[in-house]
Amino acid sequence: MKTKGTVTDFIEKYYLHFNAATVVDAAKGYEAQLAADGKMLISLAGAMSTAELGKILSEVIRQKKVHIISCTGANLEEDIMNLVAHSHYKRIPNYRDLTPKQEWELLEKGLNRVTDTCIPEEEAFRRLQEHIFKIWKEADDKGERYFPHEFMYKLLLSGVLEQYYEIDLKDSWMYAAAEANLPIVVPGWEDSTMGNIFASYVMKGQLKASTMKSGIEYMTFLADWYTENSENGIGFFQIGGGIAGDFPICVVPMLYQDLERTDTPFWNYFCQISDSTTSYGSYSGAVPNEKITWGKLDIDTPKFIIESDATIVAPLVFAYLLGM
Repeated sequence: MKTKGTVTDFIEKYYLHFNAATVVDAAKGYEAQLAADGKMLISLAGAMSTAELGKILSEVIRQKKVHIISCTGANLEEDIMNLVAHSHYKRIPNYRDLTPKQEWELLEKGLNRVTDTCIPEEEAFRRLQEHIFKIWKEADDKGERYFPHEFMYKLLLSGVLEQYYEIDLKDSWMYAAAEANLPIVVPGWEDSTMGNIFASYVMKGQLKASTMKSGIEYMTFLADWYTENSENGIGFFQIGGGIAGDFPICVVPMLYQDLERTDTPFWNYFCQISDSTTSYGSYSGAVPNEKITWGKLDIDTPKFIIESDATIVAPLVFAYLLGM
């Protein structure tokens, strides 16, 4: 029997209808998935790392309540940036009122804005660049190849960043993932700051593009992982939309339809936290039932869609899982 904490008691008492009720239902469904010895994938879109979701996601990882993560390249790197440059971040509460001139002034100060938070260019991006390039180069010289997240794991576990730590390590989800050697897939990694930096070294002839394993290799890795871990079912907890969710959910129809492995089970739990709508043909806002037509979810798969702000909702679901 799970010991309930204050947050769990609060949402069970007051979150009774509409999106609020779905938060509780989805959390209970996630818990049931784990109780049945099933696995869970969490996908991270948007700027969840800059929103400091790591403060609670790290504990979800440590307690083995997630078994694989799919995230954008931005989320992969921005958790580490926050780890080493937190005191240099600048919050802009009135970001909606900024003029183009004020935005330009932030750029000139080396402050790249993500909604209400500015990431410092020198202390975050360039600090990581200095150290990750050495790791890329070492692999390149040896003819070794790794995935983007594996290079980041090497960076974190090497200890070279310890001199810069500005937050408690327990609040970094990437450090928790590195310690656990948690599987991660990072579709479209090239569309990130570190991806852009890696590309610049390739163009300068200092690195080979092949040193970084590709998105196709991520898909084949995920296909093998899914096949090996689906005995008791794998759930899908999607935070936001975009490629972080679209890429991994497609592994099931790929296995079933393209590889003709007709015994491949569908995802057996699905929840998405999103404020996207379907009115513009948005895949990210599509209701879960649409995924049945694509061979991703079964008729009886428990399906939840929470139409709300992920920065508000995801910590509540995780708090429920952790018994907080």
